[in-house]
Amino acid sequence: MNPSLLSAGDFNQLRAFVAVAGSLNFSRAAERLGVSSSALSQMVRALEERVGVSLFNRTTRSVSLTEAGAKLFERVRPAVEELAEALGETRERRANPAGTVRIHCFPGAADLHLTPILRAFSDAYPQIVLDITLDDAVVNIVAEGYDVAIRLGEVIDKDLIAVKLGPELRQTAVASPDYLARHGTPAHPRDLLAHRCIGWRWLGQKTPYKWEFMENGKWFEVAVDGPLISNRKDFGVQAAVDGVGIAFASQQLIAPHIAKGRLIPLLEAWSAPFPGYYLCYPAQRQMAPSLRAVIDAIRGGLRATNAAGAAVGTGTAAMTVARAAGTTAPE
Repeated sequence: MNPSLLSAGDFNQLRAFVAVAGSLNFSRAAERLGVSSSALSQMVRALEERVGVSLFNRTTRSVSLTEAGAKLFERVRPAVEELAEALGETRERRANPAGTVRIHCFPGAADLHLTPILRAFSDAYPQIVLDITLDDAVVNIVAEGYDVAIRLGEVIDKDLIAVKLGPELRQTAVASPDYLARHGTPAHPRDLLAHRCIGWRWLGQKTPYKWEFMENGKWFEVAVDGPLISNRKDFGVQAAVDGVGIAFASQQLIAPHIAKGRLIPLLEAWSAPFPGYYLCYPAQRQMAPSLRAVIDAIRGGLRATNAAGAAVGTGTAAMTVARAAGTTAPE
């Protein structure tokens, strides 16, 4: 029997043979395997036909191994038992997911969709390790070995499954009261060209991101300039609080500073909402239980958030599998 040609049927025949050889009783072996005695006999006869020799001596009262059967039993029993144990462990892993799941996530998305579920997830799945990379790089998650990513809809590869995670986002220009007192307030986005703006650069890009605004239903860009460029939006927001210049960031980052009067929102009439974060991952026929647990937990966290929002009348977007459109930048 050539191992390279071993099929599922071959394994079932060998498993049937080992069960009968171990008990020397077809009825008990059939009960152990959960098949009928006639089906078990057919599998054993098929194996004997394949190897070309009799493996059992059968009488109406007893069953015994032939010499060929005894030698085969000695050789294949450890392998069959090892395979059965491996399959059992695989089923156990499905019931109790374990292993490492690699996640690539935009930093702003982590605060919204990962941090809130970490404690409950860790308690529910103590054998799963979450290996999380937080940055704004637009990586090929398959090529880089990631299992799942959370990013803005505009930078999701078309061959990935994408699940919308929340409501639309919005970016706004902001500055400190001190800065505005010294430099004045821009009345139109193009007035920013005369101001000291705090730039942001996509990770891995050489040129800063051009700030995007909407006018008459169309997006347009402003290539701002100023004394500071960073690859971290939160760093730029803090610089704006300190009066260095005008920053451009999402409501998530600037709302606490606006509430306390440290920053003043600017040009809001041109600051339109855009599609938010998506959970994305490659399509798989058989998904690893650990990855399924992560995906379900993130989506479950969204459902809990949506329910809470509905209770206070805030409303949230329904979860859908879709592709986002628009031109935006992460926070």
